[in-house]
Amino acid sequence: MTEKEKMTAGKIYDPSDEELVKLRTKAHRLSKEYNELLETDEKRSEILKEMGIIGDSFYLQGPVQFDYGCLTSIGANSYANFNFTCVDCCPVTIGANVFMGPNVSLLTPMHPLRWQDRNQYQKQNGTLTDKEYARPITIGDNCWIAGNVTICGGVTIGEGCVIGAGSVVTRDIPANSLAVGVPCRVIREITEEDALENHPELF
Repeated sequence: MTEKEKMTAGKIYDPSDEELVKLRTKAHRLSKEYNELLETDEKRSEILKEMGIIGDSFYLQGPVQFDYGCLTSIGANSYANFNFTCVDCCPVTIGANVFMGPNVSLLTPMHPLRWQDRNQYQKQNGTLTDKEYARPITIGDNCWIAGNVTICGGVTIGEGCVIGAGSVVTRDIPANSLAVGVPCRVIREITEEDALENHPELF
């Protein structure tokens, strides 16, 4: 297996691998170029396509930061507010009609718990590297991820969920759930009682 194949399969991989370094360098450069453009500039969509992000009818307010970009797919009509971070060392799948507030972070990387396994080491050629692995992130359709939410690797959020502001999501969230907190926990199911028509005080 190549180091990229190991990485996307959730195996220990070498992040100093030449192919991975090139992909990261490209994504970091393109993220910077994206962030320097006005939000009305049509070149923004070209940059996201060059990065390899799958999908073509979503909107990222910017600034954004992708680690690879080419391992992320975003569904139709999805939106991310300011300061969207996506460290996509494993596939990140964002469904359609997903709203993400400011400062949302999707973090797939994992690191060994023991420092003896986690710290950098020197390869025979003198290059410094470390042992990393990653877990995918999936966000279902029609979710609202509020501001300052962090979603960790290995998490699947079911469709129709609302994740409260400031939450850190470390485990799967079932569909149609309101979930909040650190660590994020399900508070209750979202039901028909939450329909706007049942809340005339809002009008």
